Amino acid sequence: MANMSAAKLPMPEQDPAVRSRNFEEVAQGYTAEMAVEEAGRCLHCKNSPCVAGCPVNIRIPEFIAKVAEGDFQAAYEIIHTTNTLPAISGRVCPQESQCECLCVRGKKGEPVAIGRLERFVADWYREHGTEKTAKPASNGVKVAVVGSGPAGLTCASDLGKLGYAVTIFEAFHTAGGVLVYGIPQFRLPKEIVRHEVEGILDMGVELRLDTVIGKTITIDELFEQGYQAVFVGSGAGLPMFMGIPGETLSGVYSANEYLTRVNLMKAYLEEYDTPIKKSRAVAVVGGGNVAMDAARCAKRIGAEHVYVVYRRSEAEMPARNEEIHHAREEGIEFHLLNNPTRILSDGKGSIAGMECIKMELGEPDASGRRRPVEVPGSEFVLDVDTVIMSLGTTPNPLIRSTTPGLETNRKGCLVVHEDTMETTRPHVYAGGDAVTGAATVILAMGAGKRAAKSIHEALSAKNED
Repeated sequence: MANMSAAKLPMPEQDPAVRSRNFEEVAQGYTAEMAVEEAGRCLHCKNSPCVAGCPVNIRIPEFIAKVAEGDFQAAYEIIHTTNTLPAISGRVCPQESQCECLCVRGKKGEPVAIGRLERFVADWYREHGTEKTAKPASNGVKVAVVGSGPAGLTCASDLGKLGYAVTIFEAFHTAGGVLVYGIPQFRLPKEIVRHEVEGILDMGVELRLDTVIGKTITIDELFEQGYQAVFVGSGAGLPMFMGIPGETLSGVYSANEYLTRVNLMKAYLEEYDTPIKKSRAVAVVGGGNVAMDAARCAKRIGAEHVYVVYRRSEAEMPARNEEIHHAREEGIEFHLLNNPTRILSDGKGSIAGMECIKMELGEPDASGRRRPVEVPGSEFVLDVDTVIMSLGTTPNPLIRSTTPGLETNRKGCLVVHEDTMETTRPHVYAGGDAVTGAATVILAMGAGKRAAKSIHEALSAKNED
């Protein structure tokens, strides 16, 4: 029976006062009854506009119809035809600006909670599914995938399903890329990432850890070893800084370093002796999802005060509304229309505060957002002992500097043909943050899918000849 409620069914969450001191998942997920109720809101539009908004083209109305019937196994099988990582994308994908923003129900109310339903189905399958991923017959053709983040995992999965002998090369000691070092446990539990990775390995995909492409082995050497194509999904892990005085003081982190220490090196667990500053007051500079993650981690690690310092207004913040809302609920304080000018020293190499200047918004710049302009004479000092710079990232230059014929743009991102994802080096493909710079998990997954399709078409034609 159709559910004509104008509002999507709320998802249970931990109380902010409790969760701000633990790393357990904030959002608790739908129950089966809740999922069936929310699925009843879908109108099953003939032209399925929601599917067009999904970078991996999940068959959204089809899987939701199965949820409404209570057939969660069938719903998972439908999702899995196009998305190998539904428990991940269901949690961290910005559905509000993709599939859900095109949902017809959103024209006179709230859209169907597509992401919450995707998450529910994936979680249900993890708890109740009994079938192991089938291992396809091998075609003997070797393909290398550099990086085990969302782009690499998706590319490897799609090629593995087609029978390719895929090897993933990961620089870290564990698989997952940004999913494990960047996104906190309270947003994306690491056991979920492990489960999704294991499902890909069950197909016969091989994983080699602690292997830095460009140092341990080069892309040219991979071809010499018999790999017929290489996909580069190495991400964008090189942090950006402001270049202001004081950025070399002890207690200044990049968000990448801070989150890696917290997430991958488990600084939030007492049994791990991970070096990280015990902060009293923290300033996080930036306004994206990574800034929200860093601020919320700092609060949970024990900081009394955590400030997000952003030079524009909230309307221009690139972070998801949900992340901003959760951060505010947890006591994160926002200093909007402010910009750091220097970090002050205590004379002993540590931080004594951060000088900021107030900003006002002028005319739009090239990004379409109003340009922030300094207000003369408005400088003030923010009392902090830790500063986390969350200003974006660029790709590490190691691969491009060790691979002849690989062109990059002025930001150091690999140049690819948008339709095929092939780089300027034949048989080398790329996608995700290595191409776009820091972007979303689901866009990286979409790039991995496109690359896998192009690799299959190219190698099928080559091996037929």
